[in-house]
Amino acid sequence: MKTVYHKADSRGYADHGWLKSHHTFSFANYHNPERMNFGVLRVLNDDQVASGMGFGTHPHRDMEIISIPLEGDLEHKDSIGTTSVIRKGEIQVMSAGTGVHHSEYNKNKEEIVKFLQIWIIPNKMNVEPRYDQISIKEGEKINDFQQILSPNPDDEGVWIYQDAWFNMGKFDQKTVKNYDLHKPGNGVYLFVLNGSAKVGDQILETRDGLGIWEAENFTIEAGENSELLLMEVPME
Repeated sequence: MKTVYHKADSRGYADHGWLKSHHTFSFANYHNPERMNFGVLRVLNDDQVASGMGFGTHPHRDMEIISIPLEGDLEHKDSIGTTSVIRKGEIQVMSAGTGVHHSEYNKNKEEIVKFLQIWIIPNKMNVEPRYDQISIKEGEKINDFQQILSPNPDDEGVWIYQDAWFNMGKFDQKTVKNYDLHKPGNGVYLFVLNGSAKVGDQILETRDGLGIWEAENFTIEAGENSELLLMEVPME
């Protein structure tokens, strides 16, 4: 098993006033040749948007874009006719495909929005743009992982054009979990949203990340009152 550890305070950071963003991988003005991606996981941005502010209309193409709100509400509008609000406990996915324009705004006047913006390089290009959004509160598991994304439209969670599986877990007590990878050649990027976790001898705290590959399975020790995100993706 191989690993790469990214401490929270080693991430790139941008403060635009209305937007504060931590970049796990190179993005915009943050460029680190050793932090370009983890397999097909290209972007992992930890964003905070001020009240009444947001991202104006901008284009995307041939990318799977996943948004996971952590606090507050985020309004989404796009060129394929979607207008929606995503909230904590939900996940949104947009396959940009042949091209889509969208905007994201915090419509709240007094509350900030915190959300993860994740980009996955797809395994199929030039697809018809699509959008999906679901609640992940239903069937929420405590002290266990819940699948929130996969390559399969009929499986649990949203789906994307890639052999990727995402799981989230909330742990109110110390818990040991085994994770079996779905596909040979995949790796897993573990991101600690809150609390702590341990894999092997590596201890992770809030907003730390750990990439794991060349492994069929591994064991995670989740700390008390922790929230974890597992992103399994192809490494090539």
